[in-house]
Amino acid sequence: MQRIILFISAVFILSLACSHSSQVEIALIPKGTDIMYWKGVHAGGAKAAHELGVKLLWQGPQKESDREQQINIVQNFISRGVDAIVLAPLDEFALMRPVSAAVKRNIPVVIVDSGLQGHDFASYIATDNYAAGELAAQKLTDLLGGAGDVFLVRFNEGSNSTGLREEGFLAWIRDNAPAIRLVSTDQYSGATMELALQTGQNLLNKFPNVKGIFCPNEATTFGLMRALQTAGKAKSVKLVGFDYTDAVANGIRTGEIAGVVVQDPFRMGYEGVKTAYAALQGEIVPLLVKTDVIFVTAENMNDPDIRAVTEPEIARWLDEK
Repeated sequence: MQRIILFISAVFILSLACSHSSQVEIALIPKGTDIMYWKGVHAGGAKAAHELGVKLLWQGPQKESDREQQINIVQNFISRGVDAIVLAPLDEFALMRPVSAAVKRNIPVVIVDSGLQGHDFASYIATDNYAAGELAAQKLTDLLGGAGDVFLVRFNEGSNSTGLREEGFLAWIRDNAPAIRLVSTDQYSGATMELALQTGQNLLNKFPNVKGIFCPNEATTFGLMRALQTAGKAKSVKLVGFDYTDAVANGIRTGEIAGVVVQDPFRMGYEGVKTAYAALQGEIVPLLVKTDVIFVTAENMNDPDIRAVTEPEIARWLDEK
């Protein structure tokens, strides 16, 4: 009798172990982990994982310039045998091969935030970045009364999302604002706020009469705000940026940033994990999902609808991961 009881207990324990090991694992891989924007993506993914009862694996390169590290992370998750991957590719070409390798292992991949060349992914969930760049151009033109010298600070070569914002911005200005003079459009800042600060200082020295600036992401926006501060021009030059953090919000309140285009990273992470799970279950998922953007200024930043996007419940969901 005792042997039978021991046998049943062993089977029960083994079944629990198998049940635990069979829990669905979804890897969520951001472009970087040192930017507040990605915490919003992480929190949205954590909420979706909680609702689905799956295990979320979060890992990304520290800096948004380390393509090799992101490639290695994807490859490691493939070797681990995760069930699905949600990826924000640092480079639209460099990540094609590891994504293709995942798909060949029957691991569905959902791309979020920034595009990837090729077709080896189940769905692409992102802001319409070209249209967001056009929106930034329209708002900056309005702030300048339709005239003045403007420069664009680019982010990183190979970054699909910021590249589309930059091109949308330039195209709208050229087509709709003949009195706006684009004095610099080809300067890349690199992946950090420190590099953006240096780039901004150089451009402000070269173009002292600039009236407006567009920056396509968080790092460039904060770096150029700092550059304007050091040059004593933080409130006289209209700075339109991208993405929202506490530091950017403070800049908007003080008038040092005229306004920013804000995405919905929380929804992007949430929809990314949900879509990856649906693809894993064999469901038909949309090839493209466009998430909304808003333009945040000092006048509207405290509106409840705006705050629902700019202040998602990040701490709650990251505490539950």
